Amino acid sequence: MTIALLTAATSCAAHAGDGTIAAAELKAIGAIEARFQSYNIEMVEVTGGRFWKPYPRTAGAFDQRDRYSARPPIDLTNARLRLLAASLSPAYLRVSGTWANATFFADAPGRPPPGFNAVLSHEQWRGVVDFARATDAEIVTSFAISPGSRDADGRWQPDQAQHLVDATRALGGRIAAAEFMNEPTLAAIGGAPAGYDATAYGRDFRIFHEWMRRTAPETLILGPGSVGDAPSPSGPGITTRDLLAASGSGVDRFSYHHYNTISPRCGGRDDPAQALSEEWLARTDATLRIYQALRDTFEPGKPIWLTETADAACGGGRWDRTFLDTFRYLDQLGRLARAGVQVVMHNTLAASDYGLLDEATFRPRPSYWAALLWRRLMGTIVLDAGRAAPHDLHLYAHCHRAMGGAVSLLAINTSRRASHALTLSDSADRYTLHAARLQGPTVQLNGKTLALTADGRLPRLGARATPAGAIRLAPATITFLVFPNAANPACLARRSGL
Repeated sequence: MTIALLTAATSCAAHAGDGTIAAAELKAIGAIEARFQSYNIEMVEVTGGRFWKPYPRTAGAFDQRDRYSARPPIDLTNARLRLLAASLSPAYLRVSGTWANATFFADAPGRPPPGFNAVLSHEQWRGVVDFARATDAEIVTSFAISPGSRDADGRWQPDQAQHLVDATRALGGRIAAAEFMNEPTLAAIGGAPAGYDATAYGRDFRIFHEWMRRTAPETLILGPGSVGDAPSPSGPGITTRDLLAASGSGVDRFSYHHYNTISPRCGGRDDPAQALSEEWLARTDATLRIYQALRDTFEPGKPIWLTETADAACGGGRWDRTFLDTFRYLDQLGRLARAGVQVVMHNTLAASDYGLLDEATFRPRPSYWAALLWRRLMGTIVLDAGRAAPHDLHLYAHCHRAMGGAVSLLAINTSRRASHALTLSDSADRYTLHAARLQGPTVQLNGKTLALTADGRLPRLGARATPAGAIRLAPATITFLVFPNAANPACLARRSGL
C-alpha cells in the first residue's frame, strides 16, 4: 500500500524521502497513554464563582473591565455532558486551575475561612467522583496553597489536602495524579502568600512530596505545572529553572502548561489571519523544547504531561469556539504525540470560549467533533508519517485505535487557497472535516453538518469509501484516512487503543 503525495500545482511527488508512504511499512516511533487526549473542568466550575465571561455572539469591542461573570456550579449529572465526556474516554479529568490554589474543602457549603477565596463542598466533590466513574475518567487535581493552608511560619500544611484525599477514598474514588499547586511560576497572582519565591516553593514541595509518598503512594506526583517560560506576553514571575533547582527531583511525571497566546480579556490582540500559519501552529513545539530541556536537566527520563492547554489563556480567544481553532487542536495533538508527550489536557471541556462544549447548552463545538474522531481513529502507537514538502500539509500517523494492523493517517491542509492531493495505492475510509466559514460555529463531515440527533444522541460519523488513486485535499480541510488492510507489523504486534 503506497500513498504518493502530490501537490495540485505541480502534480509531482512531494513527500520527504522517496515521495511515497507505504502504510504497511511505517515504523513505530513511540507510544502514548490510552488517556492521551484529556481535559480540564476548572475547580471554579465545580464550586461556582466568577470565571471568564464568554464573548458576546455579535462582534464588537470587548471591555476588559467586564472579563468575568458569575456562574453557578456545573451540573455534572447532566446526561448530555456525561454522554459527550464518556465518548472521549478513557481520559484524565483535571480539576484544578488558578482558583484551586485558594479553595477550602468543607463538609458543607458556606463562607470560606480567612486565607481562602472559595469553598468546595463534600457534595460537590462527590459529584466529581461520580462523574469520573460514569465517564471512565481518572481524576487529576492540585491542592490549596493560599495563606489559609499555612502555619504561623508560612509553611504549607497538608491538612486540607489530606481531607480531600480521605473524602475521595470514602466516596469510592481515587486521585490518579496530583500537582502540588497550579502554575507556581505565577504564584504572585495565583493565590500564594505575598513574596512567595522559589525557595519557599522548594521547601513546600518537599513537605508535599513526603506527605504524598506516605499518605497516597498510589497517586502520581506531577510537577511543576509551570507556564510562561516560553516567550509570551505574560512572562513568569518565577522561572521553572529556579523552582526545580530549589525543590530537587521528586516527580513521577513532568508537567507543564502551554497557550499559544492570551485572549483579549487579558490584553491579547491576535489576528485570526495567523491562526493557520506555521509560526502559530509551531508555538507548541517551541514551548515543549523549553520544558524538555528543563526535564532533561532536573528530572531526566520522566514522562512529560501537558496538563493545561488551549489556543488562548484567559478563557479563550474569539475564534476558539469555531472551526478555525480545530486546526490547532488536532495539529497540536499530532505534534505532541510524535514528540513523545504522554498526555494532553485541553482547557476546558465546557467553560468559556475555549470549551469543547458550549457552557450553556453542552452542545458540541467543532473541536469536539475533531476530538471524537481522534478518539475513535488514532491509537496509542505513533508511526513515522514523514513530512510533506508543502509546508502547509501536515501529516500524522498512528495505528488504528481498534483494528489490528490498520493505520490511520491525519492530513491537515492549512493553506487557505491551495489544494493538495494524495495518491492512494489502496482503498481507504475517508473522514474530511470542513466548514463554509472558518470562523463559524458548525463543521461538516464529508459534506454533512455534524450535530446531535433530535433525541440528544451522537450522530453516526460515517466514512466515505475511497478507492485507490488520487484524492484532493481542499484548502483549509482536515482529513482522516483509515487503511484497514495495511497489516502494519507495528500495529499487529499489540492492540493500539485500550
